[in-house]
Amino acid sequence: MTLLAHDRYCDEIAHQVDQLRALVTSGTDLSATVPTCPDWSLEKLVRHMGGALRWSAALVRTRAQENIPWDEVPLGRGPEERGDAAALDAWLAECGELVVGALREAGPDAKVWSWTGPATSGFWARRMTCEITVHRADATLTARAPYDVAPEVAADALDEWLELAVWLQRYRGHEDAFRLDGPARSIHLHATDADSSLNAEWLLEYGPEGVQWRRGHEKATVALRGPLTSVLLAFYRRLPLDAPGLEVVGERAALEFWLSRSTFG
Repeated sequence: MTLLAHDRYCDEIAHQVDQLRALVTSGTDLSATVPTCPDWSLEKLVRHMGGALRWSAALVRTRAQENIPWDEVPLGRGPEERGDAAALDAWLAECGELVVGALREAGPDAKVWSWTGPATSGFWARRMTCEITVHRADATLTARAPYDVAPEVAADALDEWLELAVWLQRYRGHEDAFRLDGPARSIHLHATDADSSLNAEWLLEYGPEGVQWRRGHEKATVALRGPLTSVLLAFYRRLPLDAPGLEVVGERAALEFWLSRSTFG
């Protein structure tokens, strides 16, 4: 696994914010239910994403050494106006400018509190890139709009999700909702459309003893094959396993069981 350059993360956050803003102002119903996050409307999703950007900007800008409560972040919940696409767009634009500006000024190595991984500004550049990559997919699915993402960003988002899965099992694996009961099993993820230089294949091994993963082509209990973006979204539970272009080979139940446990909710 190789992280992207800090400036690449900053550029991607700015790009993703622009794309999300375009959707907000496209005429899509802001009250529409997000199919992949059914407790949220599109407006609530956008407010969550912008708030996350604003919160991480505050952490990085102040070089926080402990968490800053979200309610203490100015305008962290979004504009007072509800259902106003123009106000939401302006607020989201400012959120993007704040976080990208803070990250560029800090560079990747500034010491900043984080809830897992390296306690640096670089952690937040990567975390926010992955966060908006997936939540923009939620928004485009709501609007029934096309979705794409750069291959290197999609591959890094899969890496990060697997890293978070290891962390989750370490700290919450004792809870019933996260337990990995049964025999040890493995999942092979194979992006069929990625350039070979990207090495877009992963092996995840899980069981009662824990979770581990690595990049590579290896036999597994079950394989999920398809275009990289589709594999990313299916593994994040944003696409069904029988979505066009996806193929499940082997013990489908092993993949379904993992997906039922790979959540922070």
